[in-house]
This record gives sequence, C-alpha cells and structure tokens, in this order.
Amino acid sequence: MGQQREKGRYPLHFHMCGDVDQRGGYLEPTYIDGLSIHHSFSRCLTIHATNGLLVKNTVGYDTLGHCFFLEDGIEQRNTFYHNLGLLTRPGTLLPTDRNETICTSIKDKVFKGYTPSPSTECKAVSTFWIANPNNNLISNAAAGSQDAGIWFVFHSSSTGDSHGSVPETKAELTPLGIFYNNRVHSNFKAGLFIDKGVKTTNASAADPREYLCLDNSARFRPHQNADPNQPRVAAVIDNLISFKNNDLGAWIRGGDIVIQNSGFADNGVGLSFASDGSYPKDEGSSQEVTQSLFVGESRNRGTNGGQNKYWGIGGTDAKMRTLPRNRTFPIRGFQIYDGPLRLTQSTFRGFIPTPERYTSAVGFSLKNTWQLTPRNNLSQLSFQSTVGLQAFFGRPGQWFEENDLDGDKNSIFHDLDGSVTGYSDTYSGRADNYLIQHPGCVKMAQWNAVTCSGRYSQVYIQTQGASSLSLSINRDEYPDSPLVLRGINSQGALSQQYQPILMMSKSYTLHWSGPAPREVVLSLINFDKDDWVLVGLCYPSDTTFQIMADIYDRQSNTFDDITDYGTVSSLAQLEKKPMERKYFFDQTAGLLWLYLRARQGRDSHSYCSKKGCERVKVVATTSSKQICNCTAKAYPKYTKTPSAVVPMPTLNTQPCNACGAKELAFSSEPWTSYLQTQVKTLSNKEEQRGDNISFITVDEMTMAFSQAGFFLVTVDACSGKVTKKTFFARMDAKMEEDLKTGIPKRSIVLMGTRGQPEGLVGLAPYLVSFGLAKAPELHSKESLALWGFQGGSSPPSWVSLKAGKGDDFLGLQERYLPLGLEAYGCSPPAVQTRKDLELLKKATGQQ
Repeated sequence: MGQQREKGRYPLHFHMCGDVDQRGGYLEPTYIDGLSIHHSFSRCLTIHATNGLLVKNTVGYDTLGHCFFLEDGIEQRNTFYHNLGLLTRPGTLLPTDRNETICTSIKDKVFKGYTPSPSTECKAVSTFWIANPNNNLISNAAAGSQDAGIWFVFHSSSTGDSHGSVPETKAELTPLGIFYNNRVHSNFKAGLFIDKGVKTTNASAADPREYLCLDNSARFRPHQNADPNQPRVAAVIDNLISFKNNDLGAWIRGGDIVIQNSGFADNGVGLSFASDGSYPKDEGSSQEVTQSLFVGESRNRGTNGGQNKYWGIGGTDAKMRTLPRNRTFPIRGFQIYDGPLRLTQSTFRGFIPTPERYTSAVGFSLKNTWQLTPRNNLSQLSFQSTVGLQAFFGRPGQWFEENDLDGDKNSIFHDLDGSVTGYSDTYSGRADNYLIQHPGCVKMAQWNAVTCSGRYSQVYIQTQGASSLSLSINRDEYPDSPLVLRGINSQGALSQQYQPILMMSKSYTLHWSGPAPREVVLSLINFDKDDWVLVGLCYPSDTTFQIMADIYDRQSNTFDDITDYGTVSSLAQLEKKPMERKYFFDQTAGLLWLYLRARQGRDSHSYCSKKGCERVKVVATTSSKQICNCTAKAYPKYTKTPSAVVPMPTLNTQPCNACGAKELAFSSEPWTSYLQTQVKTLSNKEEQRGDNISFITVDEMTMAFSQAGFFLVTVDACSGKVTKKTFFARMDAKMEEDLKTGIPKRSIVLMGTRGQPEGLVGLAPYLVSFGLAKAPELHSKESLALWGFQGGSSPPSWVSLKAGKGDDFLGLQERYLPLGLEAYGCSPPAVQTRKDLELLKKATGQQ
C-alpha cells in the first residue's frame, strides 16, 4: 500500500475533512481503532486539514516516510491513544522524509544549481510527525525510526493544499495538547524532538531551498490563546519513557516547558533543553525537570548485531553492550545548554566512566559557541553509588575537540542546596576559568571544574567596526589567567558578540587581538538590582569617547532612559562615585574605566530588567591602528589580592532525605504499583577479595544473611508484604520439603546464595515450580539470584534466574516487580484511577 512517487497515496488518508468532532456536529469524534498497517510504501496514516480525529490501538510497522503524519500545520485537537509505530524508514515525498543520500539526489524542486544540505534540511523522518502542538498523544509507543520517534514541528503559515486558508497558524505560540505516558526508544536521532519549523516559501534565488524543507527559525513559546501578550502556558511532558536512542532521549527547545515523572535510560544524551544562543525568545520563560530518573547504562545490555552499530565495554558491570555511539562518545544523563532551567527532585544511576569514555550524570553540549546562564539551577538531586562522575566539563580530545569555544569555556551551573557538589548555594564552572574564582573555591579535578561561592551574571559585549577580533578578559585578581573569547559570529563578520560570565563586585580589563572596535555595547544580563562590575576597556591613548547608557526593550525595539556619561580625573574618584554615570580614561595604561551597575529590578527568569536590557554604549574615535592589548601596562598597576565576596560554605556531609525522585519504577502502565527488590549474592571468590555483604531487600527493608547457604524470602504478590524468611545451610530434605509445600500461593519468591552451598545442582528441578521454563543447568555455578513466582499457570514475564561463576560475579541485582495484578490471582481494586483514560475522555470531549 502507498506510493512514493504520488502525493496522497497512503494506506489511510483523511483529506481536508475539517472538524470531525463535536465542533463539526458529531456526537462523538470520528475514530480509527485497531488497524494494522505494515510494509507501506508511503506513510501509515495522514491527517490532512482535519481536526478532532481519534486514532487508537493502531499499529504502523516497517513503513516509508513519516508514519502518523499531520500535513499542513493547521491540524488540531486530534488524539493519538495507545498506538504503536515501529521501524519508520526514509522516504522521498518531502525533504523531511529523506535521508542523506535521497536528500542530495532529489533536486527538481530546489533553485537551479543548488544542492540541499542533509543535516539542516532533511533527515527528520519520524514515527509521529506532529505539525501543530494542539494535538494529544496519550500512551503511544514509537521505536526504530531512522530519525525521531515523536517530532513536534512548527509551521509559520498554513502549507500545502491549505495554503492561505489560515493566514497565520501561530503554531509556535499555541499551547501543547495533552502529552502523557508516551514511550520512545531505539530511534537514531531522538526519542522526542520539539524544535524547528519548515520552509513555507518556494525555492528562489534568494532562498534556493525546497518548499517544506526543515528550517531552524521556529521557537516554541506557548501562550494562552496563542497570544504573546497573554500569560505563558507551560508545555507539560508527563511520564515520558525514553531509552536506547542513539543520540538524544529528548531534545526540547521552547519557552516554558515542564518534564515530570519521566525516565531516560541508555541514550547518548538523556535529555537536553534549549532556548536560544543569546536571549530566550520568550522573555521570562524557563524549563524544568522534576521527579524523573536518569540511567546512563542499565543492565539491558542488548545484543551484538542487526542495526546495533556500536558494541563495547560499559555499564556498572563493565561488560560488553550496545553503545549509543562509538566507544569514546561521552554519555550524559542531563545536558545543560542555554537556559534558564531547573533540574530538581531527580535521581541518577549507572554513569560509570571507562578508560575510553567520559560518562557523567550531568554534562554540557559539546563544541558550544552560545551562552550558558549561571541561572541554570540544580537541586534535590540523588546520585546513587553507580554514578562515577556527577558532572563533567569536558577535556580536549575526541568529541570535545579543543574544548575551547566560548560556550565551552563559560560552562556553569548553580547548585542550590549542595546535592551535586556538597556545597550549598555554590556555582561550578570550568577549572581554567579564573573570572569566576576566588581562593576559597574547591577544585573538582575529575570534573575538570571548580566550585565557588559568589554572585554571577553575564555581560554581553557587542562590537561594530572591527572584524576577526578575539577578546581577552583579565580579572584584576588573576591577571595572568585571562579568558580568551572568539565570539559567537563567524570570523570576518563586521559585528561580533561575546558572552562571558563574571563574578559580581569585581573588576576586569578587556583587551583585543587587533585594533579596538569603533563601537562597543555592554549589556547587563541576569543582573539583579545593584549588582555591579568595574571594567577597563583597552584603547589607544589618543582615543576620544562618546559614552551613554540606555534601556533597550527588545520586544518593541525601543530605547529609554538615555543618559550621557561624564568624566572624572582618576580611578579613585570613579570608585567614590559608583552610582553616577562617570568614566575615567587612564591614557598611560590605555584603559577606559567605568561601572556596569544594574539600576532596575529583574523578574524571576528574565534575562533583562522589568524595563528592558540595561546597556552602556561606547563610541570611540582614534586614528591609531595599533593592537589594543593593554595587559603589560595594566598589570601590576591594577593587580588586586584575590578575595571572596561570599564566603565558601562548609562541606555538607548529612544525607539529603528529600533528594531524588519519589518513584524509581517507570513503565507504560503507571497506574500499576511496583515493588523494589534487590538480591546481593556473595561467592567464595568475592569474599576472598574483601566483600562480606549478602542480603535481600524488599521495598527498602534489607534482610542480611552472613553464613554460607541459601536465603529465601517470600512476598505476597498482592500486598507486597514479606510473608516468610528462611535460611538453609545446604540443599537437604528440609529445604526440599519447604520448596514443595512451604511457599504460599500467590507469592513472589526471592533467593540468594552465599559461598558455594552444598547441593546447588540438586536445586534445579525445584525451580521450575517457580516459573522457570525448564530446569537450569547449574553444574559449575557458584552463586544464584532468583526472582520466582508461586501460583498461576502462566508465570510472569519478570521471572528470572541469574547464575555466576569464577570472576563472573553477580554483584547487586535489582528488579522492580508489579504488584496486585489480576494475573496473580489478586482481587481488582474497588476503584482504580486510570489517568490515561481520564485524559482520553478530556481530549475527546467525553467528560
């Protein structure tokens, strides 16, 4: 079914049907239910200029091009419930369907002579292609796409056959529909992708790209009624499960975004937010992650072969496993980028570096040119014992390259409560960035970082009239350790912007790699009222200045409070008048000194003040063409003794009981309760190497056993209560009888061993009654860990036996087991709240 060369030839096509729900006069929405669409040559289902359709219980497998596809960008209120999309391959119809080869070979719709760029115009084929955010996705699964599982893309105007029917879609401003309990895995680019638009004009000499190719101009910023003048509306991603995606578990660019109750495992990068490279498009917006779990490398090691391209050592057990990229790729759980963001009440586990790979719970975007705000806040985080690197700031080498772009050097985060670093209300930044340091800072050598107390903000330094300049910034307390920035624009550009992070209440000098720029604008970013820094800009001694302050409203592109600066005769005089608009030019040293002080208050996450961005503009006139680096004349004249503005707190050694996610079991059936179980076995060889701990844990209740033998714990599968604990030194008649008759029906059976108990081989036939398919081969095995079930004709899928021998230690094994299932013989609850069904009713107007 379906044809690649013909538009509109799909297995199922709702073509310009308009409203097919209550708004269209239907008592119930039109629906699709229980279809199986496979091996289609073009898509699975196309919803085209149709609103309010319900699609449920439908499978799309091994298809070409976007599978579940919204076409023109005006489709709204459609609901996808409990659908499955698998193996979505590239197609040819649209640029976003195409892979690299197809992208560059189809040129009939680009401007003559132009070759498309695959990475920026194509390579976006997705299982769910959602062209307007006002649609609902509940309890769906998307796996095995060439690019993304679920992709939200934004049309700036109606496209295709709908062109002109809606003058402006306002998709970027439209609030997100319901997004709950979706599962994305085994996709190459990303599990979930919320970013980018499509080109809505035809190819031309001015813009030779094809119509509807991928475009980077869109910025999702949801507001009430899609009106930017009305309050922001947070887009809520609830109960997303994302795993085994090669690149990103989720990439989300936007205004207000909240991710909650979500799990990320075995991805290249678990989650990355983005706002913008300089200013968030939606002023005052922020992004948050809460009550979520990040697993770097789980015990789901995968298999070598098939589409698994990368195979190597990893995980907490250092065994061979599938890898998201090659063996050196730096796996990260949460990636800090742009901002402002909050990561809170979340748990990290399974981030163990290898000799070839830096694996960290928290990391940064690689090769980053753009800004990173010190208002990126981390708090109430839990790092389990399987986390080797809580954070990592990069080092020169593969993937990081020189690790010397402006964003790399300004990497930073704020540890609000010390749950990351151990030091409350501190900031961690690059170890070689002396603009943020003081003598009390604590070196974090493994992280390539330093943790410091203080107040930090950004100064955006925009230049005109000089190209290819590097900016060198020296803090007067560390004059021999400048930060050198190359700017965010390409070398050769006539204008440039530098975006350093500075410690407040300190003084700095700024130097250039060539003649000083004619014009410099210094913008105060993330300054709170009365925050200040003192800066000295290098100029030739014959320079004259025109200096003014203003407040720039970025939304209206207007200027206010324009004030000229006057002069004083010395730096000492300037320092006595910090509140006045004054400057001092030290002609001998070539330094123009002035204060950058915030006079206005700032609202929460806004980068600028309530009135706008406070700026200082310097226009310089000089006949000199000399290189303006005044370092040799500035120091030691202006050298100061390093000191802390805010004292460094003491190390917090108390456990944080409120840290981490409340729930650590994430599944596609979130209404099911799960029981935490752990089995820690101990072989003779492990004991010889100094380990002496063996135990079984049930829901945080730990039951240790200290002698060689078998330890059994039975748990009621309905209530989760421990019903019995039994220890046997050997497999004897007493143990045989207990295994035959002593285990209550409807029981979870947990067993661990210590040493190499006598009669281990004789245990094998008895394990079949606990759900194993056949008696296991236990000859030469030395330790066992069992998860079994007593009762029922069909054993649960979680029943398993782990056996170890020699150096193949079992270590600590953990499982989360579902409780209270009817399949166990448990009575169904009198009232069961199914949030997915409640949301389905809400989405389809059936409440």
